[in-house]
Amino acid sequence: MDTGENQQALRSTIDLLRKASVVLLLLHFYIFCYAAFEQWGLTTRIVHDMLTGFSNTGLFNNLHLSKAMALGILVISLIGERGKKEEKIKPKTIIQYLVCGLALYFGSGFLFYLSLAAANLAVLYIATTGLGFILIMAGGAKVSRLIKINLGKDIFNEENESFPQQEERLDNPYSLNFPATYNLKGQLRKMWISVVNPFRASLIIGGPGAAKSVGLIRPSIYQMIEKGYTLFLYDFKFPDLTLIAYNALQQYKGSFKKPPGFYVVNFDDLSVAHRCNPLEPSTMLDITDASEAARTILLGLNRDWIRKTGDFWVESACNFVTACIWYLRKYKDGAYCTLPHVIELMGTGYDELFPVLQSEPTIEGLVNVFASAYQHRALEQLEGQIASAKIAMARLTSPQLYYILSGDDFSLDINNPDDPKIVAVGNNPSKVQIYGAVLSLYITRVGRLVAKKGMEKCGIICDEFSSIFWNGIENLIAIARGYR
Repeated sequence: MDTGENQQALRSTIDLLRKASVVLLLLHFYIFCYAAFEQWGLTTRIVHDMLTGFSNTGLFNNLHLSKAMALGILVISLIGERGKKEEKIKPKTIIQYLVCGLALYFGSGFLFYLSLAAANLAVLYIATTGLGFILIMAGGAKVSRLIKINLGKDIFNEENESFPQQEERLDNPYSLNFPATYNLKGQLRKMWISVVNPFRASLIIGGPGAAKSVGLIRPSIYQMIEKGYTLFLYDFKFPDLTLIAYNALQQYKGSFKKPPGFYVVNFDDLSVAHRCNPLEPSTMLDITDASEAARTILLGLNRDWIRKTGDFWVESACNFVTACIWYLRKYKDGAYCTLPHVIELMGTGYDELFPVLQSEPTIEGLVNVFASAYQHRALEQLEGQIASAKIAMARLTSPQLYYILSGDDFSLDINNPDDPKIVAVGNNPSKVQIYGAVLSLYITRVGRLVAKKGMEKCGIICDEFSSIFWNGIENLIAIARGYR
């Protein structure tokens, strides 16, 4: 059944009935105010003959009969009227419309008892009756609407709010498709939510228990792996989504040109974890990479610093960590360029630290500010610049973290055609602030490495995104489509 055609046919019938009631009322005016129309020069012989034929039907023998007939046709048209949507329809207002309208409509007949000129009487009668007709029509439409809301089953107005959805599955090599149902005019119908270009980025928002994971995230993992995506997965409640990704890979390994490796980063259970250095020297191409890594880890540890970007103390801390990272990247070609080494280097005494850092020419500009303050014994300023960074980074001094962050079981270029990967990183809700900062570094580095030409299509799925800080996500979203 085509509901659109039925609705259009009903609308046409309502319009036709309403026009018929108006035409009948106009004929009523013409016949009972004929003297005025004749005086105005609006009568002709042909019209006179036609009206004589109408008069023979008996419809216009009585003043109120034709008016009642016109009103009856109007009422029939209002029965099928859906009415304009109004949030506040008051029965009192409807009664006022109808009472005033009926009083004017039928009470106008008493005007003929007045001693007035034919033209003046006709104008007064037509205006009074017409106003009554309009008020009855407006009140009747509101009655129809009120009946549908208060007496019908659709108390939440769901029927009026529903509209046709996409019922055809739009599939392509990259699409994500989610089956669903919806209600249209009281009928439960099947539909598809098709994300035909997921590379534009998707944000899923819903309250607790809104079925975000069950309805969208889990099917996305299965479909991406089925269609040969490499994948980076942030699993907030490890290992819920990680197990789904692993099972999906076992089922759809044949979808890949080269089967990807499956890697897990987890700081609680080292027996299932792989080691990965997010500061791998080969991926740190210039000092901007070190600056991005420093900013990510510090803002991840101190969320309130995000609002203070540009502040002297925040920027000083970021510059200090940047200098330490880039020094280790340049020293012996990055043999000790890991986050644990950065933390230990930062804890070195100033007498030993600054001469070492100043030995690297590429960070001399960053280090001289701190070294000068130390040489001039501006220790309070120096501690304010550096201590906040040292205190924050000291929270990461954990054997588990050091073990994972200093290894090289895999690299973060997940969409490398020669070495594709599916990487799952797991958080712990009870340690979200510490783990989240480190995992933010992983995610930020992945976002930097995947945006290259000639790589495999890949997806980055983050559950409970608010628990991490992704530095530069807006840049990745802007260019992601071009790199699939």
